[in-house]
Amino acid sequence: METIKKIKYIREEMQANKIAACIIPSADPHLSEYPAAHWKLREYLSGFTGSNGTLVITAECACLWTDSRYYLQAEKELNTELFTIQREGETETPTIVEWLKKNLQVGETIGIDGSLFAASTLLNWINEFKRNGIHLQTNFQTALIQNLPPLPNKKAFLLDSSYCGESASSKINRICNANRCDYTLLTALDEVAWTFNIRGNDIDYNPMVIAYACIGKEKSTLFITDSKLDKSIRESLNNNNISILPYEEIGNFIRFLNKNQYTISVDAEKTNYALYSLINEQLRRDEKSIVALFKAQKNETEINNLRKALQMDGVALCRALSKIEEKITKKETLTEYEVGEIIHEERAQFPEFHCDSFAPIVGFGANGAIVHYSAKKEEATSITSDNLLLIDSGGNYLCGTTDITRTFCFGGATAQQKRDYTLVLKGHIALARQAFPTGTCGEQLDILARQFLWNDNLNYGHGTGHGIGHFLCVHEGPQSIRPQAKGVALLSGMLLSDEPGLYRTNEYGIRIENMVCVTPAISKNKGEFLTFETLTLFPYETKLIDFSLLTPSEVEWINNYHQHVFDELSPWIEGEKSYEWLKNSTKRVLY
Repeated sequence: METIKKIKYIREEMQANKIAACIIPSADPHLSEYPAAHWKLREYLSGFTGSNGTLVITAECACLWTDSRYYLQAEKELNTELFTIQREGETETPTIVEWLKKNLQVGETIGIDGSLFAASTLLNWINEFKRNGIHLQTNFQTALIQNLPPLPNKKAFLLDSSYCGESASSKINRICNANRCDYTLLTALDEVAWTFNIRGNDIDYNPMVIAYACIGKEKSTLFITDSKLDKSIRESLNNNNISILPYEEIGNFIRFLNKNQYTISVDAEKTNYALYSLINEQLRRDEKSIVALFKAQKNETEINNLRKALQMDGVALCRALSKIEEKITKKETLTEYEVGEIIHEERAQFPEFHCDSFAPIVGFGANGAIVHYSAKKEEATSITSDNLLLIDSGGNYLCGTTDITRTFCFGGATAQQKRDYTLVLKGHIALARQAFPTGTCGEQLDILARQFLWNDNLNYGHGTGHGIGHFLCVHEGPQSIRPQAKGVALLSGMLLSDEPGLYRTNEYGIRIENMVCVTPAISKNKGEFLTFETLTLFPYETKLIDFSLLTPSEVEWINNYHQHVFDELSPWIEGEKSYEWLKNSTKRVLY
């Protein structure tokens, strides 16, 4: 169906059900960042493919709210005669609630599917709308969902203890001891995967299976489609005192717990409203997910494996960039899409590689200014040597998840490009080498990466750092580094990105990203201060650095990092063309 026909059909359904407005998010019942195609209703209806966007439809208007990462992408993908883009984060942009309260009348009804919204969100919305005499109906579904693909049904597999470093039974004991309830409900797919040491292929870019879990002191239950499990997984679950029930039985199980007066720990920010509402209020214990915090603090085995993953990733990227640079130097035709394919092919050479950790972001020139740009094969721009190329990509290996961004220059660079790149690099380095007291939160460190840009009246709209999983999601919480206060202290073992950037619309984009791990600082007051260990292994683009803007200590930091990169990666590629590329890219520079 054409987009205009889809919106017309929904409006007819709304009218038949006396719905004045409907809200369609980018989510599944597990509130995943990357839903399976079965739940991609917002994308199906609008044509907008960004990972963050909420569609609001009334009889007269269709609006899409999205953040600064996707402003330019939304302009490209949406039919702007049919949809209005609402730019979240801009002062003049109303929130969805504000917009609806202004555009609806007293007594009118908003329709949503409560299984696609966090309980915490809808509890606030219900109260907000009630004050204005607007009703929120939480079981509205369009028949167009029947046009979406069925639920994925791919096989799950166990992650060996040599990768994860802790058994499922040990994790379950920790959860039970921390929450002190009869049961803990887990709905986030990465939390289920982490707890049971299970991985799968149900979600693009995330090695997870679609499942729920209920953790109990005496017995835990995994809710999953039976055909996903083989004999070895069943035996492992049984040995860890874990029972198996069909995926669809989660609602009935909650009713069983209610009937038997069991207390249930639940995180309203991670649990969809439909499930949350099933839990008896007297038995419900609203608590932040302890699993998210446990999962965020990587153990020694996971960190050592991550180092291996980043070695493999660095080798793959050296081989890829050696090929890419050669093609561009020879003026061979090479598109953004083909660059992503070359990088994927090099990563896939390693037996432990599982999948990309997100769709590669390869933006040449003006496309680099689109923060989460994704080149389509038939529309991808050809790369030349007369502008900058931004590459943000990552891999999921059995030993860890990777995420890296570099900006490349294959020809001459302007003075502005060099200054921009160097200001971004200075902020990147400032954050990477900062020691900070125990208890420091990410929002307290964010200014370190922005300070040099701010001094030039420049800024970027995205966060500076996000949490990263261990062979799980490339974006995980609760840790982050961003201006918005979250009150989450950075703890030893947490993995984050360090990725300041600068984007000049219709010109180019610059972003530099490494993965860093929070670790105790070496000091006289050991244990009182933390710092970051940089794990990513790949050189910076020295052709874009204006060394007159760097201090001697910053130059020394770059030289030391490049020497470390060369020492770690060169043994893997000695004798290859990529060895010479790496050697040239990590040459020591003088202040």
